[in-house]
Amino acid sequence: MIQRDRLLERFLRYVRVGSAADPQSATYPSSPGQLVLGKLLAEELIAMGATDVEHDCHGLVWATVNPAGSSARAVLLNAHVDTSPETPGDGCNPEVVDCYAGGQISLGNGITIDPAESPELNDLIGHTLITTDGSTLLGGDDKAGVAVIMEVAQSLIENPIPNAAPLRVLFTCDEEIGAGTKHLDIAKVSACVGYTLDGGGAGTIDVETFSADMAIVRFQGRNTHPSVGKGKMINSLRALGAFLAGLPHATLSPETTADREGFLHPYHISGGVQNSEVHLILRDFQTSRLATYADMLRDLAHKIEEQYLGIQVSVEIKEQYRNMGDVLSGFPLAADLAEQAFKKLGRTCRRDIIRGGTDGALMSAMGLPTPNLSVGQYNIHSVREYASLNQMLEAAEHALCLLEQWGDQ
Repeated sequence: MIQRDRLLERFLRYVRVGSAADPQSATYPSSPGQLVLGKLLAEELIAMGATDVEHDCHGLVWATVNPAGSSARAVLLNAHVDTSPETPGDGCNPEVVDCYAGGQISLGNGITIDPAESPELNDLIGHTLITTDGSTLLGGDDKAGVAVIMEVAQSLIENPIPNAAPLRVLFTCDEEIGAGTKHLDIAKVSACVGYTLDGGGAGTIDVETFSADMAIVRFQGRNTHPSVGKGKMINSLRALGAFLAGLPHATLSPETTADREGFLHPYHISGGVQNSEVHLILRDFQTSRLATYADMLRDLAHKIEEQYLGIQVSVEIKEQYRNMGDVLSGFPLAADLAEQAFKKLGRTCRRDIIRGGTDGALMSAMGLPTPNLSVGQYNIHSVREYASLNQMLEAAEHALCLLEQWGDQ
């Protein structure tokens, strides 16, 4: 029922709309491109015959597809329309590699996707891959998910599956900057379970995420003209530098951890002599360890105050999201039925963890169990990003089968 060529056309159409989130913006959504893409999606949903279509005042796109004769509880499928601000995304020029034959893929500007650096390519020989010209990211994170959900919705409308659960569609904004559910009314979802289609590869059911906090460490010094600074100037930047030097380097950093290991990660600094600050993210699969990491920062801040007399250091901790596994463990059917759908299709699958977060982690905390499913994304947030159309097609077929599984409950 899934139309391969139409799925490809959707994806190519969506990635050409620049929709990078903007962490410096005071608006929601943070960039106008997200509204442009949301409007396009809403218009397409109306044209295909979906019901309850809404592009709300916050840029969220809602719709319902209710298969004929189904009285089952609805299932939510979610993807986000924004892309990462870490790499330029406007002006994406997607390129299609038909029947990938192996070896390096040349993108332009001397940039290549090399199996030596992306060994996943060795498993994708014969696939249709979508890349860029090397000047922007692709936006497969998460427009691959958007395209798959749209194709699933149209397939259900054109070829109703009598026993399938009703489908609730939700496209969110600003997921990449942690605000995907900022304006989400979970009661409006009207579903018993949710799935984010926001994962890499194929056959993966993500059942855990990091638990996450952000720390803002502020340094207050005293500025004077440097010509008369002796005994008067207190340079906050020197204190900030000493603070960074005091953080763990051989452990507890993204550069030195993997699998279930957590970390503290400074990612942004700003300021001058008088005042400066550093932003850090704290991550661990065991939520209680975040408090330990916060205490480490406070202890280090106190040492810096002792080392640089006159410096005042404050540590602010902001909760971001929590491990969705804490919720999913109490609702095993969400992952179990996803697994059964893979088996019904004759495909292998595995349960996995995400060293990051999804809107599903926040939805799970709101009371809607929401695992994450793979959708064929690779090298995300990079000009070397690519997506597999074959795996997007498989993701769409799995979503349809999953709706059948829920319809039988």
